[in-house]
Amino acid sequence: MFVKQIGIDLGTVNVLVYVKGKGVVIQEPSVVAISVNENKIVAVGNEAREMLGRTPDTIEVMRPLRDGVIADYVVTEAMLRYFVEKVCGRFRLFKPRIMISVPVGVTSVESRAVHEAALQAGGKEVYLIPEPLAAAYGAGMPIGTPTGNMVVDIGGGASEAAVVSMNDIVVSSSVRVGGNRIDEAIMSYIRKKYNLIIGDLTAEEIKIRIGSALPLEEELKMEVQGRDQVAGLPRTIVVSSGEVTEAIAEPLAAIVSVVRAVLEKTPPELSSDIIDRGIALVGGGALLRNIDRLLTRETGVPCYVADNPMACTAIGAGKGLDNIHLLRRSLPSV
Repeated sequence: MFVKQIGIDLGTVNVLVYVKGKGVVIQEPSVVAISVNENKIVAVGNEAREMLGRTPDTIEVMRPLRDGVIADYVVTEAMLRYFVEKVCGRFRLFKPRIMISVPVGVTSVESRAVHEAALQAGGKEVYLIPEPLAAAYGAGMPIGTPTGNMVVDIGGGASEAAVVSMNDIVVSSSVRVGGNRIDEAIMSYIRKKYNLIIGDLTAEEIKIRIGSALPLEEELKMEVQGRDQVAGLPRTIVVSSGEVTEAIAEPLAAIVSVVRAVLEKTPPELSSDIIDRGIALVGGGALLRNIDRLLTRETGVPCYVADNPMACTAIGAGKGLDNIHLLRRSLPSV
């Protein structure tokens, strides 16, 4: 009764925390700023993200997760502890029950690292749930029925496609291409075309403000500031949405091929369900303009963006704790 039930979407770019009865209470970047001399954490989340690319040598700003898995265990644990304390308070009588999402193809070593980090951060019981299963659950799909439900989770570090039936994943495939790779594609395009060097945050802003998976009828334009590669001085250029579409074509093609690979492996009975119901797109990448139209065109299966795509995985992880008896057989063992 007094034990908090928490679902955590531990992403490469963002961490979302869902608390039973309250909904998603935290959505912050998975970025940590560390003082190099004192080896101490200076800032976590939004505060640390503001420092990206803007700090002196004495402060290192890092993302402790890479491609959806832990790259730096100590920093991830500290970050998890920060978020758990933010939700439960520092001095708590009852430790929370936690369910954390992990990518589908994680190794036992990687999943154990996530499990241990969550226990060290103050969890009483910790369960892991595959991201597409949590996302399908959070998107409100009937995953407990013997019907095919397909979900595509386009995250910051990886994109995963999976067909879910009877509370388990039937077929899945993933590629380590996501929002970060799209940002990098924009950066390298602008560097090649305009000899202008821009930072990660600027590339992300371009993607959000004028990015589109397909050419737009009315072109959007945006002023971009950066450093001239030749002169080394600050310079401003104007970038159009058509150029961004051209820049991000390659990473999007990788995401399309993952969706196709899963459709090719899907049993025929489930394929007919998917054609009737369509493919749900979740994750931050689902917010890119026209990505649903691109996938519909490339696969021939109707695609739609789920309600609140960013929060689906965290909501599904939190709700999964209520039905742990049904999901237990499909959860990764640690």
